[in-house]
Amino acid sequence: MGGLFGIASETDCVTDLYYGTDYHSHLGTKRGGMAVWNSHGIHRSIHNIENSYFRTKFESDLVKFQGNQGIGVISDTDPQPLIIGSHLGVFGIVTVGRINNMDALVRDAFARKSYFSDTTDGYTNPTEVVAMRICREERFEEGIRNAQDAIQGSCSMLLLTKEGVYAARDRLGRTPLVIGRRDGALAVTSETSAFPNLGFEVEHFLGPGEVVLISPDGWEQRVPPGDRMQVCAFLWVYYGYPASEYEGINVEQVRYNCGALLARNDDVAVDAVAGIPDSGIGHALGYANALHVPYRRPFVKYTPTWPRSFMPQSQQMRDLVARMKLIPVRRLIEGQRLMFCDDSIVRGTQLKDHVQILFDRGAREVHMRPACPTLIHPCIFLNFSTSRSTLDLAGRKIIHELEGEEDRHLDEYARAGSPRNLAMIDRIRRHLGLTTLKYQHLEDLVTAIGLPKERLCTHCWDGSSSY
Repeated sequence: MGGLFGIASETDCVTDLYYGTDYHSHLGTKRGGMAVWNSHGIHRSIHNIENSYFRTKFESDLVKFQGNQGIGVISDTDPQPLIIGSHLGVFGIVTVGRINNMDALVRDAFARKSYFSDTTDGYTNPTEVVAMRICREERFEEGIRNAQDAIQGSCSMLLLTKEGVYAARDRLGRTPLVIGRRDGALAVTSETSAFPNLGFEVEHFLGPGEVVLISPDGWEQRVPPGDRMQVCAFLWVYYGYPASEYEGINVEQVRYNCGALLARNDDVAVDAVAGIPDSGIGHALGYANALHVPYRRPFVKYTPTWPRSFMPQSQQMRDLVARMKLIPVRRLIEGQRLMFCDDSIVRGTQLKDHVQILFDRGAREVHMRPACPTLIHPCIFLNFSTSRSTLDLAGRKIIHELEGEEDRHLDEYARAGSPRNLAMIDRIRRHLGLTTLKYQHLEDLVTAIGLPKERLCTHCWDGSSSY
């Protein structure tokens, strides 16, 4: 996915930019970057963060940075920021999202005699493609709109210019951008959890397709928001940091709501409730509090050296990380009927190992309650649950086993309580070795978030969203 942070300040902004960007490290896996504007132009730095943390890679760079406005990015795709020279002037650009029609956009550029400078191994940098579309127009806001209209997928961006920092949310608002203010400075962020410790207060949530320009004096709307929004519901379920808010709705509160709704629809007697660390904890606390069942930690997470399990690039390494960083506590497992809550089941490979560990340590029963429905469709907007094959998704793999094809009767499999839906879930349960398995109903997830369904992207569960 990735995350963005930008700032315009009356004084030097480098320290705030450094920490504000770092607060997005949970969103990206490959590259981190910062750029600042000063009297010499734009100074930038980009580092690989696959095997180390953002702060450790950029700390030594800080003495080289100075400036009153800047942009930063944590990216799971291309190296950023890019520095572009054009008829609009020099500007820096960072983006998050996914462009599904890259080949068509590149062909269109070549037809216009354009070229791309960053084509290592034949791969065109998506951020450079966005910058190229922007530079076709006479003003930045017109160029941003041109890029947004051309992109199939989603793309939110920040532009660092002499005039200030342009912030543009993707056309359907799948990824958030939020403006914060403190004395003498304004900032824009993907995650509001970046604001409190830097002294910023939330002032404005950008709407879908909205473009604003921030400067130390304030912010100005350059393109109004559109009427249609499909913000990613999975931000609340998994991706978002617990302290963050999207559309004014707190992530941790939604996870409590999810757990409570799972509990309301359940009738299984258990001795304790637990969350798969970290993103399952909020859901589990909501479940435990609703039923007044003890919350315990039969798995504890070892964090000093192990990264998030989705960061390593191979499935084998992801499984190793997931297994090694969760340490079972036998005294809290032996003889117990355990209820686990988690954000979701994607492939199920790691969960299957965890379940077997619990039974090996003497658990009597192991129940699982994911906080969202079965994932049936790969994400085509934010690079979540993308893989080499749709069959990597546990739900789609089972559909293939039951139907002989991977895409038959998908609407029926997505409909909670239908015969095909129940058959799919039971087959997943048996594959994982669980005592019982019940998924959150989509209607309850929508209720937990508190936005109308038509304002949410729920594509990975029901295939309903579009460009």
